[in-house]
Amino acid sequence: MGPEMSQETEHLKLLSIFHYIVGGVAIAFSFFPVFHLLFGLAMVAGYLEEPGSLIMGWVMVIFAVGLIVLGWLYALGMILAGRFLRRHRNYIYCLVMACLSLFFTPIGTVLGIFTLVVLAQASVREMFQQTS
Repeated sequence: MGPEMSQETEHLKLLSIFHYIVGGVAIAFSFFPVFHLLFGLAMVAGYLEEPGSLIMGWVMVIFAVGLIVLGWLYALGMILAGRFLRRHRNYIYCLVMACLSLFFTPIGTVLGIFTLVVLAQASVREMFQQTS
């Protein structure tokens, strides 16, 4: 293992750690719609007697639950990508998650760009192929 390989391994290790961190931050952010969920449930339960509150309540509940679930799935995907980066496995999965993280601004965008730069190197691709 030459000096280039140890540097690439170190880059993948750091990217793995940052994927874990972004996954944790994504879990925290996925709880923001809980207020909307609770407000929507209050509307559905009849605590707000406004015209159309039942329909609007269900819309808020469905939207909030959808955002929470999407946040959890993204966080799980980032944590798995961190694990795969550390073990040099599932190159395509890591590449896809790096592209998806570009939408999670600002930290996901930076992480996605750095991950794509590292994964684009031929020697890193070889590392992933050797462990498959």
